[in-house]
Amino acid sequence: MTGMRKTAVALLAVGLMGLAGCEVPQAVPMPPSPPTPRPSPPADQVTPQSEASREVAGHYARVQSNLLVQGLLRVDGGGPDVPFTQRNLVDNFIRIALYDEYTNTGGRIIAQPTESRLRRWEQPIRMKIEFGPSIPLAQRGKDRAKIGAYLRRLSHLTGLPMRLTNGLANFTVLILNEDERRAAAPRLQKLAPGINPASLHAVTEMNRSTLCLVFAYSKGLNTSTYAKAVAVIRGEHPDLLRLSCFHEELAQGLGLANDSPAARPSIFNDDEEFGLLTHHDELLLQMLYDNRLRPGMTIAEVRPIAKEIAAELMGGSS
Repeated sequence: MTGMRKTAVALLAVGLMGLAGCEVPQAVPMPPSPPTPRPSPPADQVTPQSEASREVAGHYARVQSNLLVQGLLRVDGGGPDVPFTQRNLVDNFIRIALYDEYTNTGGRIIAQPTESRLRRWEQPIRMKIEFGPSIPLAQRGKDRAKIGAYLRRLSHLTGLPMRLTNGLANFTVLILNEDERRAAAPRLQKLAPGINPASLHAVTEMNRSTLCLVFAYSKGLNTSTYAKAVAVIRGEHPDLLRLSCFHEELAQGLGLANDSPAARPSIFNDDEEFGLLTHHDELLLQMLYDNRLRPGMTIAEVRPIAKEIAAELMGGSS
């Protein structure tokens, strides 16, 4: 275990259900006076990076280096040295798509694996990327290109239309440096009206063991169909660590909300062995968006259909 995580959480609120992906520490009371957000400069200008943000950048550069030395953050997808069976795929799908890793209990976000229902998007995704003012222009261009390419891959796998937009969006990716993230509460409240203090705290007071996170929301308490999502990515991450956050949080925001230590080769595993979406994970997304499954299904309803889909995807191997 590395101690660094990207998590998935399910948060329920009246009229707006929120589900998240990536590590969220246990919530504590909100700070009495969060930093006052500064006016954003024009899009083509960059503000200086703070000393606190530079220190965080150094920390995550060392984290990435240590992970790579351990042979983690693999980008090869596993290959023949990490085989998995049809049964593995079905079990992993059930654990990742139909369980929540975190829950909101008494105003606190706590780690508690909880059985849930199948959740996914039924409408096209319009994704907007928002950068903190201290994110360098070169990084912004690189991140837009990486996210755009990945979005096209996700759309191909799921059959769900997805595109980047500068206009109205239902999936927002916030790439923020330290000071910007700590002052992000007003923006989060605007993006997700009704977001609770525990969720705000998970972002503004993000533990260093939390690399990134995503919240996906359904309108109403009786629906499992997503309507909005917000991902928060640390801008200080070096390139590969930041790309791994894009891969996991965008995929978890589609409905693969949990992690499982049994999932391999997979990014939905807190061991950070794999940094980028694997073939195993592609199959999970294809299963999630198969027309034979529907939002709101229970484990008992999903499992026999998942077995049928997995057999087709893997050519009947058990």
